[in-house]
Amino acid sequence: MLKEKFVELARKIKLRKRIYKLKRFGVYVILIVITVVLLFPILFTIANSFMSDKEVLDTYQKKIEEVEEGESTEFLGFKLIPDMVSMKQYYTVLFRKPTFLLMFLNSAIMTIPIVIIQVIVGVFAAYAFAKLRFPLRDKLFFVFIVVMLMPLQVTLVPNYILLRKLDMIGSFLSVILPGGFSAFGVVLLRQYMRGIPDECCEAAMIDGAGYLKTFTKIIMPQCKSIIASLAILAFIDNWNMVEQPLIFLSDSAKYPLSVYLAYINEGDLGLAFASGVLYMIPTVLIYLYGENYFVEGIQLTGIK
Repeated sequence: MLKEKFVELARKIKLRKRIYKLKRFGVYVILIVITVVLLFPILFTIANSFMSDKEVLDTYQKKIEEVEEGESTEFLGFKLIPDMVSMKQYYTVLFRKPTFLLMFLNSAIMTIPIVIIQVIVGVFAAYAFAKLRFPLRDKLFFVFIVVMLMPLQVTLVPNYILLRKLDMIGSFLSVILPGGFSAFGVVLLRQYMRGIPDECCEAAMIDGAGYLKTFTKIIMPQCKSIIASLAILAFIDNWNMVEQPLIFLSDSAKYPLSVYLAYINEGDLGLAFASGVLYMIPTVLIYLYGENYFVEGIQLTGIK
C-alpha cells in the first residue's frame, strides 16, 4: 500500500514537471515571437540600407509604383540579405544631403537641453515632494500625477497660446521649455526618493547639515541610477518627438530629424533606409552607454 502511494506520488511529480516544462516552453515561444515581431522592422531597415540603388529599385521601388498605379496587386515581400553590400546610400545622406546633418543638429539642440532641464527640475522637485513638509504637498503632487496622465495633445493648445503671448513661437525655446518641465521625471524620482529612509536625512540635519547639503550628500549619491534612467527615457522620448515641432516651429529649417525624415529621401527608398539607420544610432548608443544604470534604476524603483 505504501509502495503504491510512493509510485502515485512519483507520477504526480513527473506530471507536474512535464506541465512546468511545457508552460516554460510556451512562454519562451511567445517571447521569441514577440521579440521577432519587434526587431523585424529594425533588422529590415538595417539590411536594406546596405543595398545598391539598382537592387532597391528592382526589389521595392518598381513594385510600389506599379501597385500605386493599379497595374499590380502583387505582395511586395521583403528581403533581408543584400545581393551586394553597398555604402552608397550612407555616403549620399552624409555628404550630399546637407539638410540631413542640419536636422540632426536641430534634434540635438532641442533634445539635450530638454533632458538637462528635466533632470535638474525633477531631482529638486522630487526631493521637495518626498522629504520636505509644506502645506498642500500631497495635493500638489496629485496635480503632477494628473498632468502626467494627460495626453500630449491636450496640452498643446494651452502651451501654444502661452508661448504666443511670450513671443516664443518659431524659436527652439518654444519646444525646449514645455518639454523640459515634464511631470514624469518628478513623479518617477519622487517615488524612488520615498524609499530612502527619513532617518538618514534626520541624522544629517542633527549633525548640522542643511537641506541643500542633505540633498547633495545623502539623497543624490543614492539616486544616480534612477537619474540616469530618467535621462535615457527623456532623451529617447524627445529625440522622437513630432507634434511639438510641427506646431511650435514655423520655419521648416528648424525642424528636427524626426519630422524631416519623411521628406529627406525624396521618394528614394534607399536613402530612406540609410536615414532611418543613422537616425536610430544616437538612441541606441545612449541606451548601451547607460544600460546598467537603466536596469538598476528600474529594478530598485520596483523594489522600493
